[in-house]
Amino acid sequence: MIIPVRCFSCGKPIGHLWEQFKKRIDAGEDSGKVLDDLGLERYCCRAALLGNTDMLSAVTKFKKA
Repeated sequence: MIIPVRCFSCGKPIGHLWEQFKKRIDAGEDSGKVLDDLGLERYCCRAALLGNTDMLSAVTKFKKA
């Protein structure tokens, strides 16, 4: 799934935060602290980043019909 540019519920721009979030999570930081540091306080914005799975590499393996 591709990260949404804006939060589905409130419309806050969140797409630019994905790279920082992913890098810090992969480094082993706590996801709640990372989201707080990025300035995401609403549960809808936090859920949009936490619920996203990076499946782009798996999807690109398939050809168009």
